[in-house]
Amino acid sequence: MARRFELIVFDWDGTLMDSTGAIVASIQAAARDLGLEPPSDERANHIIGLGLIDALRHALPDLPKERYLDVAERYRHHYLSRDHDLLLFDGAADLIDELTRAGHHLAIATGKTRKGLDRAFAVSGLGPRFQASRCADECHSKPHPQMLEELMGEFGVAPQATLMIGDTTHDLLMARNAGVAALGVTYGAHPRAALEAEVPVYCAANVADMAAWLRQHA
Repeated sequence: MARRFELIVFDWDGTLMDSTGAIVASIQAAARDLGLEPPSDERANHIIGLGLIDALRHALPDLPKERYLDVAERYRHHYLSRDHDLLLFDGAADLIDELTRAGHHLAIATGKTRKGLDRAFAVSGLGPRFQASRCADECHSKPHPQMLEELMGEFGVAPQATLMIGDTTHDLLMARNAGVAALGVTYGAHPRAALEAEVPVYCAANVADMAAWLRQHA
């Protein structure tokens, strides 16, 4: 059977790596370091997937703009102190290997910086499995379609042959803006109801569920 999706693009945090809790805790700790009221878990979860400064603007909307860099510095301090302890979701590495053997092009589109993604690639060992990636300090932040547009251009793959997989509405909206199908995963940052409202092709409850869908439909 011919492949429906030649290019499969994954988000990183909350989709392949179990890092959403660390991100939320680091944002809240950064706010406390500077004497600010930390955002709630719900608000901090919602901004996962955005570029860091965009995320902080949403998490701390009343903060003067000149202070966002201070918060970003403290966020990086807290996150980097724990990122070596973060793990891939069970089955994620095996799924990436399976998709590679099946002949798909694989890429990452993430709200991380390039430096942050390189660290995550090194810690997880997954870096060599991906043929391309785009980060928030290289492109417009999600949900702008630039990351997907550049990846499709790099591989010469049309939107109808591309699938975006992510755990946030930012991922699904980016896919829509790029004319690309999207698959939501409900074990990350955003709740199933929010993801389903964006009408993805499927919502997966875990990596095994996602893998089963991809075997049948990708």
